[in-house]
Amino acid sequence: MNWLLLIIAGLFEMLFALCLGKANHTEGITSKVWFGSFLLCLFFSMSLLVKVTKTLPIGTSYAVWTGIGAAGTVLLGIFVFKEPATFWRLFFITTLIGSIIGLKLVSQ
Repeated sequence: MNWLLLIIAGLFEMLFALCLGKANHTEGITSKVWFGSFLLCLFFSMSLLVKVTKTLPIGTSYAVWTGIGAAGTVLLGIFVFKEPATFWRLFFITTLIGSIIGLKLVSQ
């Protein structure tokens, strides 16, 4: 169950990065709504991370959390913000995802 919560926390991290990016690309009330969404996603992400670190190792939890957020944010950047999808970017994101899976496999 805690691994599922950790994955959800990582997804919220990815979402708060998306909201921050959208807040920076909009103006007026729309920007404020995106910034509010950023704060809400940040709260949920951190709250879930704190919860799972009560039972999972902090090093593994933090690495998985940031890895999901980083990989997801790069993919969102490519698909939402039209950032370049170069071979090396995709290669290193793939190795990051492989590392996250590896941490899950070797953790208790």
